[in-house]
Amino acid sequence: MATFNVATIDTGHEDMIHDAQMDFLGTKLATCSCDKNIRIFDLNVQTGTHTFVAELKGHEGPVWQLAWAHPRFDTLLASCSYDRRVIIWKEVLDVKHDGRKIPKWEPMYTYEGHESSVNSVCWAPPEWGLMLAAGSSDGTISVLSYVNDRWEAKKIPSAHTLGCNAVTWSPPTGPSSMSAGDPGSNAITAVKRFASGGCDNLVKIWKEENEEWTEETKLEGHSDWVRDVAWSPSAGLTKMKIASCSQDRRVIVWNNRESDGVSWTPELLHVFDDVVWHVSWNFVGDVLAVSGGDNQVSLWKKRESESWECISDSSKSQQQQHHH
Repeated sequence: MATFNVATIDTGHEDMIHDAQMDFLGTKLATCSCDKNIRIFDLNVQTGTHTFVAELKGHEGPVWQLAWAHPRFDTLLASCSYDRRVIIWKEVLDVKHDGRKIPKWEPMYTYEGHESSVNSVCWAPPEWGLMLAAGSSDGTISVLSYVNDRWEAKKIPSAHTLGCNAVTWSPPTGPSSMSAGDPGSNAITAVKRFASGGCDNLVKIWKEENEEWTEETKLEGHSDWVRDVAWSPSAGLTKMKIASCSQDRRVIVWNNRESDGVSWTPELLHVFDDVVWHVSWNFVGDVLAVSGGDNQVSLWKKRESESWECISDSSKSQQQQHHH
């Protein structure tokens, strides 16, 4: 068995922490809280130590979610809040008189186009450039993109009645991108797509057509608010896969084997004992982490028998520790 060193970080937040995100390289941690603040830490994976770097103040309400941009761009962090704002923060190096470079964080862009709480932010694959989706309780989704040195916003009106809780992007590998290099074939380039989950109990898939975002399909299977959606990073060119979780205590994995983006087959992963808040795929897209109202995290993997099986359960491991 692999052993894990557990390092506990006292974040210094004055209230409940809503999100904690490590950057792609695992060297930075950002946390956000009900106390309206975001805190940045430098991590040293070798030594297991961390250093507090900065507190980002700018939101006027609880900060719900954070997302790091891909490192091919500048060091950027997006945040969304109950205050109806999305803020994109940038790390800049402040050169002191003695030549020392001190990193400091400043807001690069603030989007104020929502009329209610912004609940979710998610960066698009870097292949699409700097592009961010944000879902709000006002029922709309905004797509922010950095074009010609300025931020532009496109809005999807009435995406989900009663509100949008989560957004997740499709990987850039479209079914047709294989033959894109062949000018002789009538290859279509890969489509920009993302999925959203809302208070209408629906998962919806959106795609960009003629520079506008249109609803490609809606996935009906949940009987209560959809709390989170996660597009599998690499289900391969042959099929696409999305996990969704809901207040109906269910996690559903939606499979699109035709890669047409339209015909999705729901597969019930499990019915849990409590509300399910978050779903998250591993890097390969074959293990799903699920966390819920009982404060437990479980990991699920699909077996050859085509059924999903729990491969680790924090509640079970705690029970085992008690027995020893």
